[in-house]
Amino acid sequence: MASITSQRETRGGFNSVWFDKQLRKFGIMSLVTLFTAMLAAAFLTPFFYSALTSIKDQDQIVASARGSIWPVDQLTYTYEGEEVGIYKVPMPDGNIRELALVDKGRQSSDFIDPAAADAGLVTWEGSWRTLDPVEELAPRWENFPTAWEEINFPLLVRNTLAIALIGVIGTLISSIAVAYAFARFPLPFKRTLFFLLISTIILPTQVTLIPTYTIYARIGWVGTWLPLLVPHFFANAYNVFLLRQYFLTLPKELDEAAMIDGAGPLRILISVIIPQSWPVIVAVSLFHIVFAWNDYFAPLIYLLGKPNLIPISIGIQNFNFQYGSKPHMIQATALMGLAFPVLVFFLAQRVFMRGVVITGVEK
Repeated sequence: MASITSQRETRGGFNSVWFDKQLRKFGIMSLVTLFTAMLAAAFLTPFFYSALTSIKDQDQIVASARGSIWPVDQLTYTYEGEEVGIYKVPMPDGNIRELALVDKGRQSSDFIDPAAADAGLVTWEGSWRTLDPVEELAPRWENFPTAWEEINFPLLVRNTLAIALIGVIGTLISSIAVAYAFARFPLPFKRTLFFLLISTIILPTQVTLIPTYTIYARIGWVGTWLPLLVPHFFANAYNVFLLRQYFLTLPKELDEAAMIDGAGPLRILISVIIPQSWPVIVAVSLFHIVFAWNDYFAPLIYLLGKPNLIPISIGIQNFNFQYGSKPHMIQATALMGLAFPVLVFFLAQRVFMRGVVITGVEK
């Protein structure tokens, strides 16, 4: 009997410990989830504001400062050929009626019921300014077609895609070749050379701007896309680092097996390394596309005075200068420019994240 009681006490104590662990685990997960939700809300709030502003007009933006943040319009009623606003009017019996204000007064005002106009005017005692207007959701979707035409969006997208895609091709060809050499070939002073390559990341662009611009100007490249494209065919330290780290995770036994079959270094790269490196290749491609899509300084310097060659970053900024007094149009163009990178990221999110995570692990 004492043995059974002891077993029950032991089992009860075990259940209590298990319950405490589960409760503690649930509490930690709840705190992490709450913190993540708060961080996401803080991060997405500007985007939410931008999206709302893009579907408003000037009057709705002004009204949102003291009323609803949504793009709404007050309902109106035509009375004797004039548009009058409809308000929520509290009646003496406690009901609230939606009436159109036809005659404004300080102490009393005259209203009419739009649903029963033949009933005549209704006099309400009180200040009409304290009444809440009857509103309906009225987004201004026409902001986007207007911005599309004003900014010449198809031309800007074509220019930006051309710059980004050609740059991606050059970046991948050059960076993959350099990273493959650092990952597989026994080069003399390989670590020193790799360290020098990586150290170029900390070199500010402003330091090389004047000599680089001088060279491009003397060879006649200013005013063309060449200064934006050619440098990407000579590798980038950050991309080389990501690709090298990924290549080091691939077993060298695969290279040796390909060598036994008679494959040379180029065949190994094309048939063995690249097919297994799509995650990091996609990651590098996305990094470059986003960089080219957002790059503002270089196109501003080299394409000044060439409106037919400018990318979307310059086009949107020029549009902002012209429509600085219309924030809804500015936000509409910003969202249109943001749509493509966000779409590409979500379509390639799984492969992109896998590439970023694995490149941080060296075999």
